[in-house]
Amino acid sequence: MCRPAWHTETAVPFIIETFDKPHHQSVRQATRAAHLAFLDEHKALLLACGAKLADDGTDLGGGLYVVDLDTREQAQRFIESDPFHAAGLFERVVLTRWRKAYVGGECHL
Repeated sequence: MCRPAWHTETAVPFIIETFDKPHHQSVRQATRAAHLAFLDEHKALLLACGAKLADDGTDLGGGLYVVDLDTREQAQRFIESDPFHAAGLFERVVLTRWRKAYVGGECHL
């Protein structure tokens, strides 16, 4: 998919950190395929994303997205479009603007 209509070429990334509701691993598993399809559909916006893990590799119940979007409102719309959000998985979502200094070994300063 191309970038959504709300995206422009001057985007300043946002970090989106999600925290799952307690005891909702079954919701995460039931919605995972739709979530992965959503990520694939929006891969042009993703600088990075993935689940948060404990040191032993087990799921901590949440994730981190670094998305190439212009505004907080766009980042909010993005995460609200994720099937995990629609399924009521998240207890809390934190949006933080991020200065892209290095990505993939390339300087962006």
